[in-house]
Amino acid sequence: MTVLTVPQDSGAPQAEPYAPPLPPRYDDQWIGGRWTTSDADGRLVVTDPSTEQPLATVPAGTARDGDLAARAAAAAFAGWAGTPVRERAALLRRVVEGLEQRAGRFAEVITAEVGAPARMARQTHVGLSIGMAAHCVETAASYAFEERVGHSLVVREPAGVAACITPWNTPLLLTVQKLLPALAAGCTVVHKPSEITPLHARLLAEVFAEADLPPGVFNMVVGAGGTVGAALVTHPLVDVVSLTGSTRAGREVSALGADGVKRVHLELGGKNASLVLDDADLDAAVRATVDQMLFNSGQTCLQWSRLLVPRDRQDEAIRIAGDAMDGYVTGDPRDPATDLGPLVSAAAHERVTGYIRRGAAEGGARLVRGGPERPAGLETGYYVRPTIFADVDPLTTIGQEEIFGPVLCVMPYDDEDEAVRIVNGTRYGLHGAVWSGADDRAERIARRFRTGLVDVNGGQFNPAAPFGGFKQSGIGRECGTAGLEAFLETKSMQLPQGPGGQVVGPRLRATAPARPSDTERNEG
Repeated sequence: MTVLTVPQDSGAPQAEPYAPPLPPRYDDQWIGGRWTTSDADGRLVVTDPSTEQPLATVPAGTARDGDLAARAAAAAFAGWAGTPVRERAALLRRVVEGLEQRAGRFAEVITAEVGAPARMARQTHVGLSIGMAAHCVETAASYAFEERVGHSLVVREPAGVAACITPWNTPLLLTVQKLLPALAAGCTVVHKPSEITPLHARLLAEVFAEADLPPGVFNMVVGAGGTVGAALVTHPLVDVVSLTGSTRAGREVSALGADGVKRVHLELGGKNASLVLDDADLDAAVRATVDQMLFNSGQTCLQWSRLLVPRDRQDEAIRIAGDAMDGYVTGDPRDPATDLGPLVSAAAHERVTGYIRRGAAEGGARLVRGGPERPAGLETGYYVRPTIFADVDPLTTIGQEEIFGPVLCVMPYDDEDEAVRIVNGTRYGLHGAVWSGADDRAERIARRFRTGLVDVNGGQFNPAAPFGGFKQSGIGRECGTAGLEAFLETKSMQLPQGPGGQVVGPRLRATAPARPSDTERNEG
């Protein structure tokens, strides 16, 4: 755009052609305790999903970047693993303090690169992340890393160098959910954030730098999964790989890590169901399901994207869901009134709207609200209209595949057993909910879910409880003690029992050791 303020023949100076400011350019990675220039030739453009304009460019990291980071982490491992737990915890508490001090800045960055509404970014993306980080540190500080089992001393030691590969949807939360337990356990870490949302990771690296951890204990490398990610997963100095991502990415990481027989933890996708039983408060259950389903514009692996209701109450449930959606404002994520921001990228927008088109065209479902068209007045940005399908056949594409957008599939059922079969009838098994007028009935049904998490009558998320999935939703658990133990190895040391109780070679001593009495076993 060119701006002219006076006629050209007036003799007055002309305005210069307008040029928008160039986005910041970053050329470095956090490796070995310092910002290190990447040898990458390519650039990755970070885009604001609400404006479709560039926010910054970062290096398209290389395999060499990954190698340098893995070597730095390996060099720092012995010293960090040997640091007493109380000292590690004290340093990591500085990280928590740094998160608190930069909470406002983190929220701004997440709103810009993820498109999360400002209120949600502050309260959930950042607020929950700080709480999770603090909980991880205190879990490690109180954990029993050693115990006696009979005449054995069982010790739990850090597993080594951990490559933590994190996603774009709730990036800070899912990052601290890995990094803090790994570091508290005594592992050194290489973090590879999603190349779609790397700016919060740079800010997090600054927090770690100010916390003054020893060089190489924490490293951060930005790059694509096929280059930096693959380099880390296959690197001979990396001992543990922890990935949160799609099921497709999980398969690829599992295959790459298998050659080195690496420990691989996977937190993958979900096609989660909210089951409303016939004695439940339908209005409360449906509204809670819609609220959870729309969080982060539907971009969460825990999303309740399937709503199961008694067949004779489906029309009522659809009306309630539509009324609930009417209360959500879609728009500029920086506007305090906004509830739903854009999807994260053009590719995400195309994927979600493609599923909506397919659901409408394939049969086996009835589009009753929303659709693939843009919301009114939002021609720029990756916005999607909240959408409801009714009479969804559980075996259709939209009934089986993770859409990762604000799309609710309402599935009617005739009896309890059919409902449970529908709940369990996908390749996923991450999360679910069950609603009943009686807690004991809801709990009984929850036990039949083939999922790693089930919310019973609105039970809240518990950061101390294990988090992870069945089937193709993942391998391993995060959060609480389980999340810490994911980064520990177990060693048993058989201690001397005195004369006559030792193995001296291929044959036992002539006199076998006496069996311990019941009292001795109990005391051991």
